[in-house]
Amino acid sequence: MDPFLKIYQDIILDPANQDWTERGALPIYTAGKKARIALIGQAPGRRAEEHLKPWSDKSGEVLLDWLGITKDQFYNPDIIAILPIDFYFPGKGTHGDLPPRASFAEKWHSPLLALMPDIKLTLLVGSYAQKFYLTKNNLPKYQNLTETIQNYQSYLPNFFPLVHPSPLNFRWQSQNPWFKKEVIPALQKTISRVL
Repeated sequence: MDPFLKIYQDIILDPANQDWTERGALPIYTAGKKARIALIGQAPGRRAEEHLKPWSDKSGEVLLDWLGITKDQFYNPDIIAILPIDFYFPGKGTHGDLPPRASFAEKWHSPLLALMPDIKLTLLVGSYAQKFYLTKNNLPKYQNLTETIQNYQSYLPNFFPLVHPSPLNFRWQSQNPWFKKEVIPALQKTISRVL
């Protein structure tokens, strides 16, 4: 059996995901053996769960613009592996979506990444992705997300931290104009080199 399909089936059958499986929800991610970039986000939103397509909302449109790539490239699993911290929509909370389960990434990211030896760059989109991967890889930790992104060069060439492109973060972007002036061009150059 194809090892990617085996992991997909194992995720569905995992008792930890029983609540989602019973209501017909499927894990939402993309992965291919030739992928060169891993994009680690938070968790699929409600719309992604309905359409079975990650980043299929306004946040995804902004992210594509930041990355400087086409939709075809973005959704090609042999170019980009989209691996959120949790592959299931966690539900709505008081202030947006509930947080992803870190235990999910702990269990399923490593076996998937082991099948993708050509990954040269991992994009860490948002604080959940950054906290998980920076801790796991013993990388420098700064005081907050803003400082982490300001110091993106300290994580290259393997990792690139980004703020989440959600409309909820537009205020952060307006308060930090250096992000679009300095970080986005560097991100696009880095991606271009990898591809």
